[in-house]
Amino acid sequence: MSGFAKTKYHLQSLCCGERFEDQNWELSCPNRDHLALIRAIYDEKQLIIDDSQPGLYRFSSWLPVHKTLKGSGAPVTYKSVGLANELGLKNLYITFNGYWPEKGALMETGTFKECEAYTVCARINGNSQGVMVVASAGNTARAFAKVCSENKIPLLICVPEDNLNALWFEKELDPCVKLIATESGGDYFDAIHLSNLACQIEGFYPEGGSKNVARRDGMGTTVLSAVSTIGTIPDYYFQAIGSGTGAIAAWEANQRFLEDGRYGSTKMKLMVSQNTPFLPIKEAWDAGSSDMLPINDELARKQVEEICAKVLSNRKPSYSIKGGLYDAMKDAGGEVFAVTNEEAEKAALLFSKSEGNDIEPAAAVAVASLIQAVHHEKVGLSETIMLNITGGGIEKFKSEKEVIYMKPLVIFPLNPDPKLVHQRVKMLF
Repeated sequence: MSGFAKTKYHLQSLCCGERFEDQNWELSCPNRDHLALIRAIYDEKQLIIDDSQPGLYRFSSWLPVHKTLKGSGAPVTYKSVGLANELGLKNLYITFNGYWPEKGALMETGTFKECEAYTVCARINGNSQGVMVVASAGNTARAFAKVCSENKIPLLICVPEDNLNALWFEKELDPCVKLIATESGGDYFDAIHLSNLACQIEGFYPEGGSKNVARRDGMGTTVLSAVSTIGTIPDYYFQAIGSGTGAIAAWEANQRFLEDGRYGSTKMKLMVSQNTPFLPIKEAWDAGSSDMLPINDELARKQVEEICAKVLSNRKPSYSIKGGLYDAMKDAGGEVFAVTNEEAEKAALLFSKSEGNDIEPAAAVAVASLIQAVHHEKVGLSETIMLNITGGGIEKFKSEKEVIYMKPLVIFPLNPDPKLVHQRVKMLF
């Protein structure tokens, strides 16, 4: 798009500190000497907001992108009145990611996964002639499918069959986007396994998940929106988590604002939440463990069946890796909350009543954790709180638009023969 200058940045390993250029979709330290995230280091140390750029790209000075893509929305932050009054909070700010045109929120998939997709797909990519592979519990797949379809980027998405109801769209997708699934009874971890098998095929490459700096910094725009709106770094950050990538991204954005110097010296406490009974991160954190605790696969699948917020069902979160969630929470402080389905349902109703829009289950888990925190006096009523509503306006969107559902081209067993996967997937492209 005219008027857009490539962001100037380099990459840095968090294990050895080596700095290197972003040339070919790097996802890890080139020295491979330790399991660690890499981070984008921007030439611009102070955030420059360019309102001449569309949607998310107004934050491009802190995004690892070299182009803009059409269709982008951006997070919208506003000071709450309704929910704040219900909870007795004086400085509650809601960062809304989803569909709410009346507030300027134009993410048509209803999820902050669009922040990831529009950034990842605009990153320098030495694999541009290949097929990107994305594993998802639902929302990420919907966001990447929309972005890749509208911008003609070849994409293979892998989703559990039980989560296919998340694959809805306003219009038919471009044939460059293909969907495969793991059979009923599987979860996000099974979709990841399937995607890993697909990535063994020549010409197919992984999106990268939390290891992709573009995914994390795209998610971090929620904090860029909040801080630039509030004028200061909040005291607390509330979000429901599956992989933990969003909270890591918030922590990294916080660190950039500390270096910026114009927004105070606060480290936001990371107040993150999971949906009972699936609590792998909470169990590890409460045990003081820097490693995830062992969990039986069948028990995990059963727990995932019970939770209402299916998108939080990550059995292999970015917790132990250097620069991951454990490091983030040890540095910033915070807590992991457990939220029942009933609490999430009540929180969603309260948000709808007090704020005026619907929110998806993971966002309701975050609202419920805020209610718990207020009830147990874990936050001060006058402190500045950022509530990240990671998805909302989906029912609003569906009430205003006709939607269609995407169907998988192939459904694989939970432990598929790799040769069969390679054969069937290659036939799709």
